Amino acid sequence: MKLVYFAWVRERIGRPEEILDPPPEVTTVAELVGWLRGRGEEYAYAFENEGVVRAAVDRVHAKPDTALAGAAEVAFFPPMTGG
Repeated sequence: MKLVYFAWVRERIGRPEEILDPPPEVTTVAELVGWLRGRGEEYAYAFENEGVVRAAVDRVHAKPDTALAGAAEVAFFPPMTGG
């Protein structure tokens, strides 16, 4: 699965993207975030406040309970504002 990181999420993790193979028990966006947090302090720092970071699964905004089955890409980004 390709993971893509944007803005300060990318800065905290230290890379713009990576290919990872989460374990089979990781089936939702929330479980993926939890698994990533355990991969090291840079991930723990990026996802320290789970309610802030947003996700998109295959370029569609996703909620924490969104299933990952068949997903090719998951992107993480901070909340966006604009005018």
